[in-house]
Amino acid sequence: MALTQRLEFRQSQSLVMTPQLMQAIKLLQLSNLDLTTFVEEELERNPLLERANDEASGGEAPAEAGQFSDSDGGHNDEPGGGPGEAFEPGQEEWMSKDLGTRAEIEQTLDTGLDNVFSEEPAEAAARNAQDAAPTTYTEWGGGASGDEDYNLEAFVAAEVTLGDHLAEQLSVAFTAPAQRMIGQYLIDLVDEAGYLPPDLGQAAERLGASQQEVEDVLAVLQKFDPPGVCARNLSECLAIQLRELDRYDPAMQALVEHLDLLAKRDIAGLRKVCGVDDEDIADMIGEIRRLNPKPGMKFGAARLQTMVPDVYVRPGPDGGWHVELNSDTLPRVLVNQTYYSKLSKKIGKDVDKSYFNDALQNATWLVRALDQRARTILKVATEIVRQQDGFFTLGVAHLRPLNLKAVAEAIQMHESTVSRVTANKYMATNRGTFELKYFFTASIPSADGGEAHSAEAVRHRIKQLIESEEPSAVLSDDAIVERLRVSGIDIARRTVAKYREAMRIPSSVQRRRDKQSALGNVLSTAMSDRSRNPEPA
Repeated sequence: MALTQRLEFRQSQSLVMTPQLMQAIKLLQLSNLDLTTFVEEELERNPLLERANDEASGGEAPAEAGQFSDSDGGHNDEPGGGPGEAFEPGQEEWMSKDLGTRAEIEQTLDTGLDNVFSEEPAEAAARNAQDAAPTTYTEWGGGASGDEDYNLEAFVAAEVTLGDHLAEQLSVAFTAPAQRMIGQYLIDLVDEAGYLPPDLGQAAERLGASQQEVEDVLAVLQKFDPPGVCARNLSECLAIQLRELDRYDPAMQALVEHLDLLAKRDIAGLRKVCGVDDEDIADMIGEIRRLNPKPGMKFGAARLQTMVPDVYVRPGPDGGWHVELNSDTLPRVLVNQTYYSKLSKKIGKDVDKSYFNDALQNATWLVRALDQRARTILKVATEIVRQQDGFFTLGVAHLRPLNLKAVAEAIQMHESTVSRVTANKYMATNRGTFELKYFFTASIPSADGGEAHSAEAVRHRIKQLIESEEPSAVLSDDAIVERLRVSGIDIARRTVAKYREAMRIPSSVQRRRDKQSALGNVLSTAMSDRSRNPEPA
């Protein structure tokens, strides 16, 4: 078989996304904080990009420079430039003469020397700070710098972390370097709730110390503030706090060791284990509830970030809803065409021209992409408000089932675009601030063949039924299903159980125990108060 060469033509199609298009898609799903960070990076990288509010400051710069500039042959050593204004141009020869003492100068000028050579406020502050005795460093900046602005972050008190708080106590509790090293290692293992890992055998191995040495240091750490810190489990945390209160008797010890019975509300089992009566067990449970199961949470590990809405929804004068973007979250950038035109006349190298052409193209694209992003968010938010008008008017019970496809078809966009727009975006309404994805819920069919119900509205209905139930008539999941079907909602029992668990609502058995326990505590408290304060005959 002979081998021959031949030429074949094949035609194929493929979708190629430009870097600008890929970046535009990325911008669409960024939150306002991430978008601000991205724009700041572009402002530093691209010389043709500037903030929209920087035009005024840019125009004031030349005037400021001209105000403080000197003539070509002139020389001014004075801080304020005052001598040039106090004397006429022909009298500069006085600078070469011996003016004499301060009193002679003031007599010659017929005024105080301070009126002629006035100091700037910043220089006066700096001179006074140098003359004053040195002070300790404070949160205001520590120095006597008068030429810089105040640090606004200094108004916020420095937040002490749990690790810092424990480290301060460690430096006082131990003097031996080995014990301090073990203590600091254990402090580094403490989580934000104040707990240590259950197994510390690895710590002794890594530190090259014995298990007894680690246990001895741990015993001291567990006496630190806050009470209950450095515990390895919940029982140990509660026991430490009870010892601090001098309430860790044998009965309380038995209760702490059997917290599983307390979680199950097995009061009879707890009475048998602790060997106490109903009144004592009620008091003991009350003491346990007053303890802090997470002592480390009082120390913040990180500052919380305030949620900033991207869209505002307000009632309109015509009975509708007015949707507008939050202008504070929109970056305002412009392309400096003036700067580009000046540079294009002076640039001679092809490499420099190519660089500035790319910079101009990227800057122009970014401005357009930000504008398109804002328009897309507003369009999607407006359609969501139109679809969920019942929610904004009447509440969550009237929330309609909604999916991405319905919104995409209404605004003639792709589902993926709507999905990116609703990611990490928030809407401030008259009923609170919600993520845009909150309004997209699954559909639950109606029992009578009518309009479908939103899953979020059904969860709200289930929560209302459970909150309104009587202690003597706790609703089971089957009973909730029957009541929902009466109201026209066709739902399965396992779906009710799933929604209930998602809302962290216990089962009917657990709720019955809780209500009975609460009722028993109220009755016992009332009986004890009556026995202590008998009514006069």
